[in-house]
Amino acid sequence: MWDPLDFKGLKHDHISGLLCSAGEEVVRLQELEGNTVTIHTGLTGVQSDAHILWFYRSENADIKIVNSLVFKGETNTDYPSQRFRDRLQLNRTSGSLTIRNISREDSGVYKLHIITGSISVWSFSVDVYAPVSKPVIRHQAEKCSVSLRESCSPLCSVENGKDVSLSWYEEKERISSISSSDSSERLYLPLNKTNPDCSTYTCVAANPVSTQTAQLDITELCYEPGRSPSLILFSEEVPKSAVLIPAGLIVALSVLFLLYWTKTCKQQGKKYIL
Repeated sequence: MWDPLDFKGLKHDHISGLLCSAGEEVVRLQELEGNTVTIHTGLTGVQSDAHILWFYRSENADIKIVNSLVFKGETNTDYPSQRFRDRLQLNRTSGSLTIRNISREDSGVYKLHIITGSISVWSFSVDVYAPVSKPVIRHQAEKCSVSLRESCSPLCSVENGKDVSLSWYEEKERISSISSSDSSERLYLPLNKTNPDCSTYTCVAANPVSTQTAQLDITELCYEPGRSPSLILFSEEVPKSAVLIPAGLIVALSVLFLLYWTKTCKQQGKKYIL
């Protein structure tokens, strides 16, 4: 005989986040839009003549979506909800419910009632997410200048959505992150590196069921076409004084040479006159 209190071994085979699995508590699942999802009960031997009901909570009202019972030895399973049309499938052996082509509108609380003289109830909270968009990296300024140190400010952005986060990684270490509950506005996250080096920088957009990445190409984003990074970095590292001192020395030597040459010419001119 199946014991309705034996609720061990609850699992889920699709992309999901399982937060709890106690009989009277809510089991929380996170799903990707468009998938075929099975809400597993963990049961393996539901009584053959059990009356099985599934409800979906919509706007504070429970809508019956599955009604399966045995009458005169025949099993009759009905799916009365037009909301789910032909997308539901009940497994009477386990009581599990499969939903095909699940959508964000299908998010909500699903309740399972199994009646075998007494009623046993389980609740499942399902959150359905759209795939996260691919992030885009661009330069914050309209035009890059020669100076990497002054102008290179990579900015990553992504279309916001439910539980979307945006992060920068240097190699495998996350160095910054942002999220916003206002899904109507796009997320923006600057790299905040004064002088990005040759490390690998990756922008990652994620929600609980999907991830998209974009890798920063520093050479393409931060340097002018036709100039190598080594030349630009070299010119950045050479201080102005290192350029001005040799130039001033050359000018001074030139003036001294000119004065010496003028004086020599005058002396030679006096000799010829005598």
